[in-house]
Amino acid sequence: MHKLIPAVVCLLLLIFCLAACRDTSMKLNHPKNIRGVISYKRSFGDLNDLHLSSAKRIGIAPISSRSEIESLKGNLVHIEDNDYYVLDSLKHSLPYLIPRASDLLTSIGSNFLDSLDAKGLNPHKIIITSVLRTLDDVRQLRRGNRNASENSAHFYGTTFDVSYCRFRKIEDDRPMQNVGSDTLKMVLSEVLRDLRKAETCYVKYELKQGCFHITAR
Repeated sequence: MHKLIPAVVCLLLLIFCLAACRDTSMKLNHPKNIRGVISYKRSFGDLNDLHLSSAKRIGIAPISSRSEIESLKGNLVHIEDNDYYVLDSLKHSLPYLIPRASDLLTSIGSNFLDSLDAKGLNPHKIIITSVLRTLDDVRQLRRGNRNASENSAHFYGTTFDVSYCRFRKIEDDRPMQNVGSDTLKMVLSEVLRDLRKAETCYVKYELKQGCFHITAR
């Protein structure tokens, strides 16, 4: 019996060491100062009329089909995956925005990363789920979703949707702890609240679509 005691102690020490090594090799989160907003619906309740008013004032004229995009490329910025955001499949939209909206999108992604770092959370990129739509795109979209608006701010190159359910982890050389989407959503809401307060954008919280609908001002 006495001979078993040193063996058990050694085994426990080995388990402890392995756990310690695993912990030090993992990129840890130390969340702090995460407050979010009081209510997503109340904080981001800018209605479609506000989005449309801004879109019509600063955006392009709506285009009927995707073949017309070539003639407008001088007025639009082609957006693609970068250090701040990634694009979803974009089945019903095109990756183009007017320069002001493109700059806004970059600011959101950059501010989000800065905020995650300041709050002790692992870096993540936002995911863009919808951008510029043509009239044909909306007609096709409405075949499967009758709630899709026929009078959309997405027509003008001023508007994009950012998912609050999904984010893209930025991997590094060490394993990463997972950060819940609810936590990331809270941090993103703080970023959008500040930009909206600075009057750079309108924001609508889309519950069914799982996104923030954002239009440059």
